[in-house]
Amino acid sequence: MIQLHDKQFVPFISAQEIDFAIAKIAALVEDDFADEVPVFVGVLNGAFMVVSDFMKHYKSPCEVSFIKMASYEGTTSTNEVKQLIGLDRDLSGRSVVIIEDIVDTGNTLVALKDLFKKQNVKHFKVATLFFKPEALKNDIKIDYVGIRIPNKFIVGFGLDYDGLGRNLPEVYQLKE
Repeated sequence: MIQLHDKQFVPFISAQEIDFAIAKIAALVEDDFADEVPVFVGVLNGAFMVVSDFMKHYKSPCEVSFIKMASYEGTTSTNEVKQLIGLDRDLSGRSVVIIEDIVDTGNTLVALKDLFKKQNVKHFKVATLFFKPEALKNDIKIDYVGIRIPNKFIVGFGLDYDGLGRNLPEVYQLKE
């Protein structure tokens, strides 16, 4: 068990399970985009570790960029998504794969889909390490899912609780 700020968290998903899930996603994406050079867009801050490991498993030509979005305060989604740092390139006619650490409400993805639709991308796909189907509030397609999890608050592997826990190599869930 670990303590972050005022909350306790218990072990949930091992580093080995995470690596296996990311390797599986990378292989699926690589199969789907074998004939082109996709642009992977990591959603900061949470997805930095997922993107790093994904890139280690993806062997074909590709590009990577990041966008910073925010929708959480503490352990609760604010249901409002803010774009904090945008993309630095024109993506019209390109295939874009969003790489997320976690999809729960889907609010961030709706905002991203609108943003990329305005850029006239060729394909818009979503890959996420963790997916909470019970929490999804939006009709958005998740193309690649690493691990489906219950609607519990988790930290580790890029995910945080008020800034702490991102550096953990495994994932912990909030102790009930």
